[in-house]
Amino acid sequence: MTRKISILGSTGSIGQSTLGVVDAFPELLEVTALSAGRNVEILAEQVKKYRPSLVSLRSSEDARRLEAFLGPGGPRPEIAWGEEGAEAVATHPEVHSVIAAIVGAAGIAPVHKALLAGKRVGIANKEVLVAAGDIMTAAARDHGGEILPVDSEHNAVHQALRCGGEKEVERIILTASGGPFLTRELSSFDSITIEGALAHPTWKMGNKISIDSATMMNKGLEVIEAHHLFGFEADRIDILIHPQSIVHSMVEFVDGSIMAQLSTTDMKFPIQYALLFPERTPAPFARLDLSRIRRLDFLDVEHERFPAVELAYTALREGGSAPAVLNAANEVAVSRFLHGEIPFTSIVEIVRAVLERHLPRKANVTSLEDVLGWDEWARGEARA
Repeated sequence: MTRKISILGSTGSIGQSTLGVVDAFPELLEVTALSAGRNVEILAEQVKKYRPSLVSLRSSEDARRLEAFLGPGGPRPEIAWGEEGAEAVATHPEVHSVIAAIVGAAGIAPVHKALLAGKRVGIANKEVLVAAGDIMTAAARDHGGEILPVDSEHNAVHQALRCGGEKEVERIILTASGGPFLTRELSSFDSITIEGALAHPTWKMGNKISIDSATMMNKGLEVIEAHHLFGFEADRIDILIHPQSIVHSMVEFVDGSIMAQLSTTDMKFPIQYALLFPERTPAPFARLDLSRIRRLDFLDVEHERFPAVELAYTALREGGSAPAVLNAANEVAVSRFLHGEIPFTSIVEIVRAVLERHLPRKANVTSLEDVLGWDEWARGEARA
């Protein structure tokens, strides 16, 4: 049976990889709704090829531009915009699965709506679970929704956990590439350029996640995400640096057995898994050639080099509003670096300063409004 899907963030790297999975399985997957930011030209090409019934953009002006690109004789989907438009894409009544790939806090509200509508949501946006994990998991549990991870690391853990029961698991081990600065002299970090920070050694990703990989904040956020996805506390979630990015993550069981998931560095694998789960279907994507692998290295995290990791663990252990504040401050700091306003080392310094200001006033988070309120507070602090 064909599964109809929506993509939140269809013009980004995850969105385009999702459409590559649709191309590989046209008899199993059908695009019903798409949302994008301001990349109207790419969205127009997607509309012409996949003919969704609904699309959404950031603003009414972008919607008018899309109409112009489609022309008088082209396909005419319903065109929406803004937060309401993204939520309409996320909750389309015909859709079975939603791929959530909108970068940052903008993805929180539509993902919540999708889970309240009982959809399966493949989450590629770490920030959704980092900032509002308790609320998202409750929405899925209470309304028949389902959360499946699209991040390669959490997707690997999801697969490995199928090898045993919850009481048989000792710990989760998330792997990290170490980014472009794994061996760089610490004394030279002040001179890191934007281009250098974006040059990830193994993955091709968007700008924000590439910078998060360079600071390793992405791995800290993934620890928080893993807590919400799998129910493990911070002390049972570890990180190892694995420069080859072949082992995507591991699960250690109480008897000492370790189950690892390996594949090539192609996001189509975890996307296919999330969309077609629990079935495994033969795929046309490049396979991992084990005979060509000469070594697999695993290293402990050097906390002086990557202080962002410990900040994330601190936020997870504090709980409440701390993870939302960590996430929002990081988004602003990364944006300021990408705009040339601050040096690379100031990203983590800003996040630490905002988190330290917040901890004395930490509060419980019981609603989406709480999350967005603390998100706004942290952004203001980080901009200052």
